[in-house]
Amino acid sequence: MSRVASRRVGWMAVTLLLLLLAVVLSLAVGSRTMAPSAVWDALLHGGTSDDAQVVRALRVPRTVVGVLVGVALGVAGTVLQGITRNPIAEPGILGISQGASLGVVCAIAFFGVHTLNGYVWYAFGGAAVAAVCIYVVAGSGRGGASPVKLALAGAAMNAFLASVVAGILTTDARALDEFRFWDVGSIAGRDASIVGQTWPFLVAGLLLVLAMARGLDALALGEDIARGLGRNVALLRATGALGATVLTGVAVAAAGPIAFTGLAVPHIARALVGPGHRWLLPMAAVLGPVMLLLADVLGRVVVRPAEVPVAVMTALAGVPFLVVLVRRRKVVAA
Repeated sequence: MSRVASRRVGWMAVTLLLLLLAVVLSLAVGSRTMAPSAVWDALLHGGTSDDAQVVRALRVPRTVVGVLVGVALGVAGTVLQGITRNPIAEPGILGISQGASLGVVCAIAFFGVHTLNGYVWYAFGGAAVAAVCIYVVAGSGRGGASPVKLALAGAAMNAFLASVVAGILTTDARALDEFRFWDVGSIAGRDASIVGQTWPFLVAGLLLVLAMARGLDALALGEDIARGLGRNVALLRATGALGATVLTGVAVAAAGPIAFTGLAVPHIARALVGPGHRWLLPMAAVLGPVMLLLADVLGRVVVRPAEVPVAVMTALAGVPFLVVLVRRRKVVAA
């Protein structure tokens, strides 16, 4: 095994151990901290204590949703940065998350949907419509959907959808009260039914993007080189956008909009295993839930017995990361 391959395997093993630690902490830490033995008893021995019931009924679904959302956001951000060749591309910045938000607002304000389980499908639909609109706008005119046009179309669509959401909410106080609890971005209070509704889409999105890993590597070399290698650039971008949209829909439907995870995870993964997407995508899929679960655990303990939503914690960590990223000219120019 080459030195580079050994380093990649080593970092993947370390990251998997971090994921295991994050899962254990997510199950054991909260408004009250439980011993690992109590968690073990609840999961494997059918414990009947109050702690065991809290673990099974509340913390296990919350942890599973955190893993699911982290995987989706980490991989979606990696794919979006690959197809746009933009180091600050992520679902929130490109407007896909805002499309999901519009779907949820419409569900509340116009269709009488008032449960998290009901929001799921409207969030999926909103994300899909936003992604299609972005790609259609970027693909019009000469040159097709170039990286610059995709980024500009995404930013414009994000601003437009945000204004539509704000317009609906300012005229419907009831919708505003209900929407703000979803819009804050949290994995608290989610149950197993959310996982049951979204995991098939997660699997489909992952299979779609993993199948195009070599194509993303070619696209990273530039459009002309990718075409010279026999790649259909337009098809690659459309497939990548579809996969990222499905994954973003999974994440936003399950937990609401969570910023910066899709931005930070690809850069950390790239620093560990390099730019090759056959390693980069799996590493992002592991790092995503590590970051999300650790942020969620930190949010549970900083203001006990209250909690800080995970989206607030990832934003607090993400803003300094974005500042550092912008200051590193070699990354921005990549």
